[in-house]
Amino acid sequence: MKKPKRMAEENGGFLRASGEFLKKIWDNPQGRTGLILIGFLGLVALFAPVLAPYDPYDVAMRDDKGLAPSLSHLLGTSITTGQDVFSMLLYGTRVSLCIGLITGLAIGALGSLLGVVVGYAGAVADTLIMRVVDVMLVIPTLPLTILITNVFGKSYVVIVMVFVLVGWPSLARTVRSQVLQMKNNDYVKAAELSGAGKGYIMFRHILPGVSHLIVMSTALTSAGIMIAEAGLSFLGLGNPTTISWGKMLADAQSGGSVLFGQWWTILAPGIGIFLAVFAFMRVGLAVEEILNPNVRRQSQVRKLWKHMNGRYLDQVFASMEDEP
Repeated sequence: MKKPKRMAEENGGFLRASGEFLKKIWDNPQGRTGLILIGFLGLVALFAPVLAPYDPYDVAMRDDKGLAPSLSHLLGTSITTGQDVFSMLLYGTRVSLCIGLITGLAIGALGSLLGVVVGYAGAVADTLIMRVVDVMLVIPTLPLTILITNVFGKSYVVIVMVFVLVGWPSLARTVRSQVLQMKNNDYVKAAELSGAGKGYIMFRHILPGVSHLIVMSTALTSAGIMIAEAGLSFLGLGNPTTISWGKMLADAQSGGSVLFGQWWTILAPGIGIFLAVFAFMRVGLAVEEILNPNVRRQSQVRKLWKHMNGRYLDQVFASMEDEP
């Protein structure tokens, strides 16, 4: 009877800690803005079939192609097939938001797990995994993506796997550097002296110590992944059978929307991408301020660029270590 009670207490403690941290994000102006926007986009994605006035996959309306925004078509119609742009925008929220969230969570889980294991277990695991990290960090991302999508197809499952494959090494390396410092803390040494196993120490003492940093990484990674997905779709490497914001931009470009002045087919997905990236960046930067209020402020675009290149988290951690 004691074991279930202990598990319930630990789960309750985790939920309380999560709730308190979420409240801290909500109390932060940037975090509140991000959470509200993410919640709004989530509702749009969930109720897209109810909100969409037309079937976005209906390509039979060729007589209505290239129509300007009006009461019948709030954001006009596509230049090539006559699809309702507003309906496409709503359905595209599902794909872009899901890819960003799923990939961000997967990278956060895999990168943090491997980082904790190699940082605490060390020895063979550290040598083996860190050599893999070194190799992955020097492989060009775009050629690797083109190769994998040509071999395994352009489904979103494959695209998510590619993003995870190239995204986890940077986080794993950063988490490892933090774990190497945390493993010498008194509470970790006390747990070792009490006879606790390595697995228990890693998941009960060390992983919670880097969990807030993982939240920040996941939020910023989700923002970067949405931009990357739009870029891949724009280059023709996305799933051609599913509507996403990137595919909408690609179709608009290939149909000559700029040439013929059909600005609405470009503006709509562009605003969608901006709002989603803006929302996740708000949450990520709010977590940064919570963890380290004295961190030097930089341009948010510059922070996102550094994060996508695997340097931003390293700089944040370094600034935290330099504080007295």
